[in-house]
Amino acid sequence: MYPKGPMFFFFLSQGMILLTLSASIDSLRPPQCTARPCIKATGNQSGFLFVALALIALGTGGIKPCVSSFGADQFDGADEKEAQKKYSFFNWFFFAINMGAILGITLLVYVEEKTGYGWGFGVPTVAIVCSILILAAGIPFYRYQKPMGSPFTRFLQVLVASIRNHFHGAQLKREAVLYEVDSMESDIFGARKLTRTNQYRFLDKAAMVIDPEANTKNRWRLCTVTQVEEFKSFVRILPVWASTIALSISFAQLSTFFISQATIMDRKLGPHFNIPAGSVPVFSAINALLLVPIYEIWMVPILRKHTGHRRGLTSLQRMGVGLFISIFAMASAALVEKKRRDHPDLSSLTVFWLLPQFFLIGTAEVFTYVGQLEFFYEEATDGTRSISSAMFLSEIGIGSWLSTAIVKIIERATGGEQTGWLRNDLNKSRLDNFYWVLAIINAANFLKYLWVARRYKGKNGMGQSTARVENSVELDAADEVKKDKGEFQSMVL
Repeated sequence: MYPKGPMFFFFLSQGMILLTLSASIDSLRPPQCTARPCIKATGNQSGFLFVALALIALGTGGIKPCVSSFGADQFDGADEKEAQKKYSFFNWFFFAINMGAILGITLLVYVEEKTGYGWGFGVPTVAIVCSILILAAGIPFYRYQKPMGSPFTRFLQVLVASIRNHFHGAQLKREAVLYEVDSMESDIFGARKLTRTNQYRFLDKAAMVIDPEANTKNRWRLCTVTQVEEFKSFVRILPVWASTIALSISFAQLSTFFISQATIMDRKLGPHFNIPAGSVPVFSAINALLLVPIYEIWMVPILRKHTGHRRGLTSLQRMGVGLFISIFAMASAALVEKKRRDHPDLSSLTVFWLLPQFFLIGTAEVFTYVGQLEFFYEEATDGTRSISSAMFLSEIGIGSWLSTAIVKIIERATGGEQTGWLRNDLNKSRLDNFYWVLAIINAANFLKYLWVARRYKGKNGMGQSTARVENSVELDAADEVKKDKGEFQSMVL
């Protein structure tokens, strides 16, 4: 997170300040629309807003992938007590995120409705500046990981070297020699050495010593075993990452169709208060706030007795539970929507009928989200933890994009906005059918996840130590030639 972290915090704070100014100063925004057609924003006004949003996106993109990894790095994995606290940290980290979400969709929505967007953006701007000061106060006490350079460059070097050596006739036979530096630490600055594993053996060709007299410093021609294993670890998590994206598609409904449903339902809470439609997702966040301490304090000890695992459930099992629950979340949404649409007085049906789908999707998020945090941190190597966290966070954006794509496909396939399942009028739509489609997608994805999880081999699952400068790899020659060809075809795919 350091030394580049403060730069991204600067971008984020500056973006929020500009956004607040855009919403507060009359010359930086179009006049309030009182009659149609509304006066459009000028080019300068739009440009100012886009610069603010770009700075926010840049700052957020630089901070979010680092926060969870940086927090977990404060615990010493070699110490048993600290290692246990490290995994508790992921639960409470998610707890804090949902606490912020609750404040954002309740307090800030209320402030915006009562005082306008100037104050609505100004309050989080002040909060961000305060959080930067609090973070900076701990600088003398943090544990820091040394910068290790770009992992993508090392990944590309492994690919180039393995393909180059493959076409130069390299074959992993009994007498094959793999290269590793002769030192306690690896060639990757600040990273520990990794043992060789038997998976994705085509990539081992990047570390094959074809010419003993060749320059061993050129990583585009010869990589170390640790560098190869770093790339293997990254490749291993890709199927798990891909098989959890479906939950993000369902989670995208929290801020789209779930709110659309709430907008046309009875949102009264007592005789004098109406729940703002934008605050309805608070049900999901409250569920997370309740479930995290229940799981951490009561469920983990009970599960630990039955499973023998120190966290009760492994990260893969925890993600599986969340993906399984997501099936019922979408099925519940479909059933509730059908009841709402068939109700004789649509506007009188209370918004609390949506509680089951919010509760279930929130529960699915708690299990899967925290499981992903644990999994990507634990399975990442010393030099790829931030990249792994960024991959996990990218699921949210990919899920939103796929949700939009599915909506467009269903609109066109069922007759468009006028006669299809998803019309401009939600009361005439068949939103329940759309939810059933998502439930089927989640079910199919869950089966795929089970297959991927059963076949997954962790970074320390198998392999031999590579402690010397050059290590002979004894393999059956005939079997290796056959696997070599298959591995190459698989890697190309």
